[in-house]
Amino acid sequence: MKNLQNVSPGLMALAVALGLATPALAEGNLSLYNWGDYINPEVIDRFSKEFDVAVTLDTYSTNEEMLARIQAGAAGYDLVWPSVHMHDTMQKLGLLQETGVNKMPGFENIDPAALRSQEDPAGDYCLPYGWGAVGIFYNKKAIPELKSWQQFFDYAAANPGKVALLDDLRETLGVGLIMTGASVNSTNPDEIAKAEEFILKQKPNVAAFAYDTLPLVTSGDLAAAHWYVGATLNVNQNPDLLGFIVPEEGATMYQEDICMLANAPNRDNALKFLEFMMRPDISALNTERLSNGSVNLKAIELLPANMKDNPAINPPPEMRAKLQIFVDLGKALKLYTKAWDRIKTN
Repeated sequence: MKNLQNVSPGLMALAVALGLATPALAEGNLSLYNWGDYINPEVIDRFSKEFDVAVTLDTYSTNEEMLARIQAGAAGYDLVWPSVHMHDTMQKLGLLQETGVNKMPGFENIDPAALRSQEDPAGDYCLPYGWGAVGIFYNKKAIPELKSWQQFFDYAAANPGKVALLDDLRETLGVGLIMTGASVNSTNPDEIAKAEEFILKQKPNVAAFAYDTLPLVTSGDLAAAHWYVGATLNVNQNPDLLGFIVPEEGATMYQEDICMLANAPNRDNALKFLEFMMRPDISALNTERLSNGSVNLKAIELLPANMKDNPAINPPPEMRAKLQIFVDLGKALKLYTKAWDRIKTN
């Protein structure tokens, strides 16, 4: 797109009259830092072409990895995708800047229930992005029907090395907390110790703490893996072989927000991207690829029935009541970090 700043007013008016100009002008660059495979490449491509912006994307595997890199001085990123509890942490640390996204066109499409941040309850800083349960992805040849965490761990005990847990301290300790009857946000040292003990007991039967397990479950090298609801994309492609469940004991849920870093070099383009992501058609395009829950109420109307009616993607009320989302633990996070270090090293 050509720069129109130096065009005379008369020519600009003529261009507008002829439909040659657009109010949605942007040029330059935009740098995104997101979870791996957590945005539809077509969304990035459409934004880049519509606004004549060169977009780069780097990825991370955990909230902690992303935070450590930002705190270590990684520069040049404009937008990041922290989970809600990490959004709160980063805002407290002064790593984010206010965007006023809640005053942009399209914010009326966002489900008010998705404004989960304790530090940003009105959405002055960040845009809710997507949510979902974290459950179990499994191979039906190995486990014809799976319903619970207990069944998952019983199978592992009988078939060591055939299941995997996520390499994530909050998620995996969260499973331990659920299985020992505590909140995934517990700050009680005794409850965290019991969760640690539970996971350590399972560890000899667990093949790995890992993220890259989808192909291993699909191939049958693993029978099941602790994973995100996005695995339903694989299930929909091969429903006779694969399944995904939210365990009946309950599970964690996640929600990520899109936030602008305090030192973002391309603020105007970042704001354009936030507005772009609130369009129902763009949000639906993104959600359909990710196979997670949408926070955009208008976008949900555009989704295919196999997503709108899927109980893993949109759990019924009785199951949704058993989903727990992480909150910022403050200094108590050290209890989890020490427990996780012991799990990984023992």
